[in-house]
Formats: sequence, structure tokens, C-alpha cells
Amino acid sequence: MRIAIFVGSFDPFTVGHDSIVRRALPLFDRLVIGVVGDNVHKPDMCPAVERMRVIEELYADEPAIEVKPYYGLAVDFAREQGAAYIIKGVRSVKDFEYEREQADINRQISGMETILLFAEPHLASVSSTVVRELRHFGQDVSMFLPVKKTAKS
Repeated sequence: MRIAIFVGSFDPFTVGHDSIVRRALPLFDRLVIGVVGDNVHKPDMCPAVERMRVIEELYADEPAIEVKPYYGLAVDFAREQGAAYIIKGVRSVKDFEYEREQADINRQISGMETILLFAEPHLASVSSTVVRELRHFGQDVSMFLPVKKTAKS
């Protein structure tokens, strides 16, 4: 069974995250979305249980997707899930450099492979940070948040 993890704080889970999940899903038998647990260094972060609920509702009809909290290193979480791959999204050269370094270290300490999926061009500027900031200033952020696909969608 090919299992991968996709980890992040997902505060909030954006259309960019959804794009990565939907593009990674056909590559694996199981995709575990690991939501970073509550962080005392970021007290303004939405509680993990709420972030998980939103993602679980979004993928309720996708049996190959599981949503779980995670703490610590992604490679340790991957091992706990029986995963051999880590999925990461990349929007820019800056993201690429960071993720390349992380992938190299993860491979050195665990043998775990990281698969980078590049953001779709129209989503390259979407980030949770930007969405939180827009929301803070009272802007409608619905265009940056995924909606559950229905049979009619």
C-alpha cells in the first residue's frame, strides 16, 4: 500500500492546500493529512480540533483520506502512519529552497522521500498567512477557502 502524509498547520486550510491534496490523491492508496497540534508559541492559532473538523468535512466522501493531529517531526508522524512519502506544496523559489533543505534532512535521518508538487499558477499567491490577514481586516476570504465538492459540482 502506498501511503503519504501531507502536514501543516492549515490555519486555515486554503484552496492551495486542497489543490495539493486532490493532485496527490491519485498517486497513493492512502493520504494522511497531519494537522499540527495546538502550539503554545502561536496562541492565536485556531484550535487543532477545529482545523481538523473543517478538513474532515471537506473530504468526508474520500475514503483514502484521513485527518489526524500530529506533534513533533514529520518523519516520525510518517512512520507512525506507515507512510513512505511526504507531500509538500511549493509556491515559489523561496518555498522550493526551504522544502529542498527539509527533504534532504528528512531523507538523511529517515530515508523518507519528499514529493514536491508545484502550486497551480493561479494559486501561487494564496497562503494561510495572507488569508488570516485579510480575514483580520474584515475582508471576505471565501474565494480562498475550498468548498466540498458535491455530485452536482
